[in-house]
Amino acid sequence: MLRQFLARSLYALPVLWLVVSVVFLLIHLVPGDPILQMIGEGAPAADIAATRHAYGLDMPLGWQYIHYWKGVFRGDLGPSLRFNQRVSSLIAQRYPYTLKLTIAALLVAVLISIPAGVRSAERRGRWEDKILAVVSLFGLSFPNFALGPILILFFAIKLGWLPVSGAGSPAHVVLPAITMGSALAAILTRMVRTSMLEELGQDYIRTARAKGLSERAVVYRHALRNAMLPVLTVLGLQFGALLAGAIVTETIFSWPGIGRLTIQAIGNRDYYLVQGCILAIGLTYVLVNFLTDLLYSVANPRIRQ
Repeated sequence: MLRQFLARSLYALPVLWLVVSVVFLLIHLVPGDPILQMIGEGAPAADIAATRHAYGLDMPLGWQYIHYWKGVFRGDLGPSLRFNQRVSSLIAQRYPYTLKLTIAALLVAVLISIPAGVRSAERRGRWEDKILAVVSLFGLSFPNFALGPILILFFAIKLGWLPVSGAGSPAHVVLPAITMGSALAAILTRMVRTSMLEELGQDYIRTARAKGLSERAVVYRHALRNAMLPVLTVLGLQFGALLAGAIVTETIFSWPGIGRLTIQAIGNRDYYLVQGCILAIGLTYVLVNFLTDLLYSVANPRIRQ
């Protein structure tokens, strides 16, 4: 286990370095001057030069890259050009909101997909299975940027059941979580169905039935337990996708998380803030996949060998 832990850690480091390096280079290749956008194009040349020097943007690109990584190792992600705060402070304020929304979306997806996938496998080829297949396809095909406004129009404006935007109460997380979790629920439903069909055809299931166990015990105590192993991997991989999807969802619902902060930073050409947000998302993605690998090895001892 320790050997696998060290190996996975070594894999994660170059991934994070590559992600941040690519973002650093791309954002500096985008035309425009963030200093002019910050203090105005009509500002005196001396003020422009002084502000550029204060933020370290007058250095050659290579030195800016080295300076940025020195700050990362010290825990300092640089200053925000727009918010007049340290990037690390802004991320610390916004990250819990994104994490809360992502976990809520995962919970929505799991609560929908496991019963639906199991039912679909049990009723294979029947009308329930066909209806769930159509619903899953619909969930996969409907993008977040379209589903979110529809949910707002129906549940917030027409019925008045839920708030439109913000994050002031638990009710505010419902619509964003459903928007983010619907596509994942569709993926997991098909995944659970496929895994359950494979497990229900195994010899140990026939043995369990021959011993007189109830069908519920056979399905949920034996088959579902083994069928969930590949689903764990998908959940880990999709966690990063949910973080990326949060950029759209948080913008639609004015959710004060890292996704919305990233959009604001890109619009303002806030170099350090964009890099910090991408670093936080990338670090979370790598960490979750790392923990998923370890959890999978605990659940399935065969892969430790």
